[in-house]
Amino acid sequence: MVPASVFHGIIVVACPVRRPIVWTHFCIALSTKKMEKREFSDLEDMRLLYRGNKILGDLFSKSVSSIRQLTKNESEAKGFYRFLNNERVSEEDIVSNLVSNCQAACRGKYVVCIQDSTEINLSSHSNRIKKDSYIGTTNANNEKGLGFLLHPSLVVDAYQCIPYGYSDIKIWNRSLELKSKFEREYNKLSIEHKESYKWIEVSNNTKTALADIVEGMVIVQDREGDIYEQFAVIADEKTDLLIRARANRTLADNTKLFDCLSAQQAQGCYEIPVEAKKNRKKRRATIEIRYKQVEIKKTAGTSKGVPPITSLYLIEAKELNYSGEDKICWRLLTTIAVQTVEIAKMCIEWYSWRWTIEEVFKILKKEGYNIEASELEYGSSVRKMSLMIMEVIIKLFLMRLAYAEPEMVINTDTCFSKEEQDFLEHQIIQLEGKTEKQKNPYKSKDLKRYVWVIARLGGWKGYESKRHPGITTLWIGLKYFKAAMVGWEIRRNVSTR
Repeated sequence: MVPASVFHGIIVVACPVRRPIVWTHFCIALSTKKMEKREFSDLEDMRLLYRGNKILGDLFSKSVSSIRQLTKNESEAKGFYRFLNNERVSEEDIVSNLVSNCQAACRGKYVVCIQDSTEINLSSHSNRIKKDSYIGTTNANNEKGLGFLLHPSLVVDAYQCIPYGYSDIKIWNRSLELKSKFEREYNKLSIEHKESYKWIEVSNNTKTALADIVEGMVIVQDREGDIYEQFAVIADEKTDLLIRARANRTLADNTKLFDCLSAQQAQGCYEIPVEAKKNRKKRRATIEIRYKQVEIKKTAGTSKGVPPITSLYLIEAKELNYSGEDKICWRLLTTIAVQTVEIAKMCIEWYSWRWTIEEVFKILKKEGYNIEASELEYGSSVRKMSLMIMEVIIKLFLMRLAYAEPEMVINTDTCFSKEEQDFLEHQIIQLEGKTEKQKNPYKSKDLKRYVWVIARLGGWKGYESKRHPGITTLWIGLKYFKAAMVGWEIRRNVSTR
């Protein structure tokens, strides 16, 4: 459960978008941690280890998933294809290495583990891709899509949302001839035989991976994770759940979950900024907070062997004086003892961090590496490549975070080699303007200095008064970075002959 120290010294502040509303005096101490290099450390032999890390490095520096664009010649391309097709490199091996990187990064920390699912739709390649046991139907095209599904647990720091990696990634596919839920008598299946068991399975694997590593953890899930069995069996002395309520359950006292707070006076009120997005205007939202301890009960369809009643806390965050379709109304169920407004606000903030895993999916797919357009012919290869890209995305998150948080120091070696740093120093000279506002404001060699360069290459104008560069801008900048570096190396080598 959440230790008292997590909430010691809390200061609630009005904050910009995507910045915690709750800060602690631990932040600066946490931010100076030197991040480990994110690469493979355990594969069957050194050749596979070298090849795997070469692919990871090129995926990051070139920001493409096409093997032809990643490699310099036919020999290197064949090596990459062989690695992805090699039976001695399994999905389990890749996930194990990703989990190991996460464990090294978050040791001794208090963390938030965010789960969600996405599907990789390969329908546009249905005439080319091999329909083997690694792909099946997806929800696309009225459940006639072709591909597979991913369900990761993204681990971030509980104080600053620093991404540490993944505590588990479930990857699977349905049958190519999937029967309907009616034909499968889905409602009669035990939870272990339903696809929704992914939430419980990944939660259990997360506990196994992190129980001896971290100080404590909060598992955050959207409404799909609102499963009685999770609340009944997952939480322990180091593990809490924070899940958005899906169903208006009947409680143990026969009242309804969504109604039990309606007559209660608000216990807190504060303002948050809401970003403008498609069909959503920028505004400042006034949020009322209510919370209460509740008891939920098992239903006729609940698995046997779980307690009949489970005690939780319900938090309601509801927007006032606004009637748009995007009006905020979150009802969160948690095993955390919510006894103060500050703890309730922290839980609301942790749930709002779900956007981080959505950005992972965005960069993996259409707005980044576009893995769904991969030229790979085997589903198994696309699946392995997807897992490797997800590890590379953590570096992108670190780059953006390093720039957004002035106090945070992340070592440059985490993302760039010595040769790449030399090139980036050269680029600073080329990209700086004549005025002070157009110059790189970071003098020491921490990651911020070079993120400035990547962002400029990605189209950011360099003005610190404007919005900081986002993930997509950094991804675009990396594409130009590698191409420019190749030209710089050729020119440098020619000039020294």
